[in-house]
Amino acid sequence: MDWFFYERSAMEAGHELVCGIDEAGRGPLFGPVYAAAVILPMDCVIDGLNDSKKLSEKKREQLFDVIREKAVAYGIGSASAAEIDQRNILQATFLAMGRAFAVLSVPANWALIDGNRMPPLPVGGETIVKGDGKSASIAAASILAKVSRDRLLREMDRKFPEYGFARHKGYGTAEHYAAIKAHGLLEEHRRSFLKNLSEK
Repeated sequence: MDWFFYERSAMEAGHELVCGIDEAGRGPLFGPVYAAAVILPMDCVIDGLNDSKKLSEKKREQLFDVIREKAVAYGIGSASAAEIDQRNILQATFLAMGRAFAVLSVPANWALIDGNRMPPLPVGGETIVKGDGKSASIAAASILAKVSRDRLLREMDRKFPEYGFARHKGYGTAEHYAAIKAHGLLEEHRRSFLKNLSEK
């Protein structure tokens, strides 16, 4: 597989700096949704690079630093639980993607987006379904976003150990629902995801 097919195609069309953008944390009941934007040098080799969901937590942590070191530029952004509740998860994801793009130290002029919906960005781009398994820069972005969110959840676990965030990462597991029933909602719980809590 050519990991840089989409990046190369965009560059051949005249877009010199191509970033990949992906998100992490659309589904959980707790915490922000994160996104990352990454510009990689063309044909950059990063051993073990893959869709973050196919990697162990330990491997993602290792690759996090390698990606930041090798990238031309990267940006990480998030949108809070309150913003998710106010806007809905899709619009909040777009917000996080826009924030990640905005803090790239070297501005990209084309964006490859994981999924089938294009966020509002100041540059053009292309959506790629399952792009985190097809594009090196999207895969790299998926790892930065996932590790950033997981680190926050481990921090939340230290502050609120009774909720088990280090284990379930905020997803709607039986353990998480039991903790909510026992201890109540925290500020970063997504109220819009918990409207039917009494039915659980």
